[in-house]
Amino acid sequence: MSVLLHVSDTHFGTERPPVVEAVVALAAQQRPDLVVLSGDITQRARPDQFLAAKAFVERLDAPVLAIPGNHDIALFDLWSRLTRPYARYGAVFGPGLEPVHSSSDLLVIGVNTTRPWRHKNGEVSAAQIDRVADRLVAASPEQLRVVVVHQPAAVTLNLDRPNLLRGHRAATKTWSAAGADLVMGGHIHLPYTLALQGLARRLWVVQAGTAVSSRTRPEAPNSVNLVRWGASVGGGSAQVRGSPEAGASCLVERWDFLQSTQRFVRAEVTQVQPDRFGT
Repeated sequence: MSVLLHVSDTHFGTERPPVVEAVVALAAQQRPDLVVLSGDITQRARPDQFLAAKAFVERLDAPVLAIPGNHDIALFDLWSRLTRPYARYGAVFGPGLEPVHSSSDLLVIGVNTTRPWRHKNGEVSAAQIDRVADRLVAASPEQLRVVVVHQPAAVTLNLDRPNLLRGHRAATKTWSAAGADLVMGGHIHLPYTLALQGLARRLWVVQAGTAVSSRTRPEAPNSVNLVRWGASVGGGSAQVRGSPEAGASCLVERWDFLQSTQRFVRAEVTQVQPDRFGT
């Protein structure tokens, strides 16, 4: 079994130290094979905020696949934003803005959906869609195929519709046909797992809340996701949603920060069954 820890919207500069410690403790307990950091790593793209983020991910003791969010481009330093928008991000996370992690049972593809000329709206281009699709088509049946974006590819609330990733319809249609299983994102600080309908094959949008920031929504505490590939359902008191049939081998777990215990607890589990393993 492989375990993927999905962390988003840490917004270092607004982090809550007890929650940071709780994420580190959860990672030590769960020992993920990969940490996915889906953007808005900092609050204002300042060097000290990136250094705090670097110290945090180093404590997770796992490989990290990170992509930038709109907050990871300097907002008020217009010269940097226009001439070297990703310089501070790259100094910590490397120059590659669209990293790929490939192992025997995981294929995780990062997509840079930020645009320096936009304040917060994200976009995926036709070239990006096609490039991701080519990687998905080449994946093996044993690999869980995950695409990571920052802005959501689908939303559950009308008030979040303005934050939808521009180009999301073409992207989800093409990536579904190419074999994607999950599209991970953040940006709106609201966690959910949503099965998209009307596509060539089933595709799930997996959104993470804000992991450690004080910038939570009233209805959503700090949260992270754990994805278990090759897992079986059982144990714990979390609610299990989704397909109940035997053979489903991917669990998407939402873990919420519980103020009373200062720990993350498993709040919900969604059972995901990729189409290639049956319907």
